[in-house]
Amino acid sequence: MKKSIFLAGILLVAMACKNDQASNLIDPNAQDVSMEDYQKKPEENNSLKQDANAAPVVESNTSNGKFPVIKFNKDVHDFGDITDGDKVDYTFTFTNTGEADLIISNAAGSCGCTVPEFPKEPIKPGKKGKMKVSFDSSGKPGNQQKTVTITSNTATGNDILTIKANVLPKNQ
Repeated sequence: MKKSIFLAGILLVAMACKNDQASNLIDPNAQDVSMEDYQKKPEENNSLKQDANAAPVVESNTSNGKFPVIKFNKDVHDFGDITDGDKVDYTFTFTNTGEADLIISNAAGSCGCTVPEFPKEPIKPGKKGKMKVSFDSSGKPGNQQKTVTITSNTATGNDILTIKANVLPKNQ
């Protein structure tokens, strides 16, 4: 009986989170691909043909040993004292100091109150880019420290930015 209730609870949670399930991202028309398929030359490989409606794939120079390097002007920003409910943002600037195009595939805040905006286009070597990070202090009293994890095609694959603030209560 306890197992049935537990499994029913898991099923309800899974159904409630349906929009976030990875299974929703699976193409029902996709075919299985074996390791042998990946080792074939593209012209003899029917398993890896790209769907005409799929997003274009951006090639990177990392296969030749050259990687992009993301160098931020600073990786920590302190907003100082702000008031509960304030929505603040800071724009981090960076330069690709590497030898290949920098492709940022994702940037994720450590909680829903921290929202990054990142460039979707490749950043050429020597060029600059910007990443805006917004923080909503509503219901977050006291000293706060939040992070943004950046996923890219650098040698390490991940970089972290940090924002800090001391959230003061509203004057009543």
